[in-house]
Amino acid sequence: MSAPAKIEKENLEAHVELCAERYRALEDKLDNLEERMDKLEGHMVDIKNSLTVGERTRSATTIKFAVTIIGVLAAAVFTFITTGIFHS
Repeated sequence: MSAPAKIEKENLEAHVELCAERYRALEDKLDNLEERMDKLEGHMVDIKNSLTVGERTRSATTIKFAVTIIGVLAAAVFTFITTGIFHS
């Protein structure tokens, strides 16, 4: 904070005007900070959503891979059984 000017100590109207100016500057800074925080919050939500979508995609890919492997193994066992390889 700035130190009171000499005129403020001697003149109440000058003090009131300078205080009002200081408060306006503080309000401007708080408004600017609020805007920046809103933008930051938006970016964080975007990152969270991106990570969630990425996780879902990886999970779906893993499930598809597992189902494919199980299907191939089941087909191989069925083929071995029907061709009589296990009965030898």
